[in-house]
Amino acid sequence: MSAYQNTINLNVDSDVEEYEHFLNNPDYTGRKHEPTLILEAVSSQDLRLWHSYFGLHGSLNDINVLDQSDVFQEITEGTASVVHYNIGGKTYDMGYYLADGIYPSYATLIKTISNPVLAKEKLFAQKQEATRKDVERAFGALQARFNIVKLPAKSWGITDLNMIMKACIILHNMIVEDERGIDGLDMVYEQSLAEMSLSDRASRRATSKDVTRGSFSEFVTRYGEVTSRINHAKLVKSLVNNLWSMAGNNE
Repeated sequence: MSAYQNTINLNVDSDVEEYEHFLNNPDYTGRKHEPTLILEAVSSQDLRLWHSYFGLHGSLNDINVLDQSDVFQEITEGTASVVHYNIGGKTYDMGYYLADGIYPSYATLIKTISNPVLAKEKLFAQKQEATRKDVERAFGALQARFNIVKLPAKSWGITDLNMIMKACIILHNMIVEDERGIDGLDMVYEQSLAEMSLSDRASRRATSKDVTRGSFSEFVTRYGEVTSRINHAKLVKSLVNNLWSMAGNNE
């Protein structure tokens, strides 16, 4: 999956007293030199948005947004879905997102190789950068489907904008799931509640309530695993070698 951030233009009217603080507050002024709010999102290849975090000031950069985002909250709390995969004989139990170079070297964030030298590094950089554009395509589809996301927000308040963005993302995902399979993508989503029996639904709710988040020391341990530069370097090396071997090459 790919992680990305974009902005929504507030462009509020200065004669509306309730919203004058947007125009006069430099915290909301982003790279477009206009009041903006940031949308952080995670997308898969079929353009489904799996995570979104909206409403931070437009003046913040990607790292500031990541520090305030809840994208890794379930992992650090120990309530995330179980993930297991094997690369080069080593088993990993945390998923990862594709991100651009400004992001920190976390074990859950895989960036491109800025200056690849070896052929296998160049192949990895090419594949990572191409796949990472899925989330940009998702933003493009979201804006194309809902004009209210693309155009200036005018006099909408922060609460209204949050509700509008959430509604547009939900509708966007409904369209993606309805159209899945048309282009040959076989994406497996979580079992729909509509397909579950009443007993299964009750069991699921009970399980989610009984999940324990563990002690503070466990939280610190999990947070250290997420932000580990050593684990990041090991995972990148494994991915580079695995992609190279999948292309039919030897070490």
